[in-house]
Amino acid sequence: MKIEFKRLDHVMLCIPVGTENEARKFYGEVLGLRELTDLGYVLPKGAMWFEIGDVQLHIRAESIQHYSERHPAFEITNIRNAQEILESHGITIKYESLIPDRIRFSFRDPFGNRIEFLEML
Repeated sequence: MKIEFKRLDHVMLCIPVGTENEARKFYGEVLGLRELTDLGYVLPKGAMWFEIGDVQLHIRAESIQHYSERHPAFEITNIRNAQEILESHGITIKYESLIPDRIRFSFRDPFGNRIEFLEML
């Protein structure tokens, strides 16, 4: 017997309490994600849900203690364009170790969450 995984459903990131409007601006405007607001039910614990292809990004405010290397990695197309958009908003790009079949970099959102973007070659 084994666990049979179907797909990644969502990734949850945390933000400091009181920064919800800043999160909506960053994820909705800077990254261009669509916030899921008309689900027919209230989201738990004041969470925000955004759509990324067929995966959801869940954001919830909580007390954040320190930075972590934990992160979601999102495959995208036109990674250079994404880099330019992020840098135009003053976001620092960190180039990651080389992996032969992909181009990748990471960055921190305004709340310290690490996010990786990658493009398959």
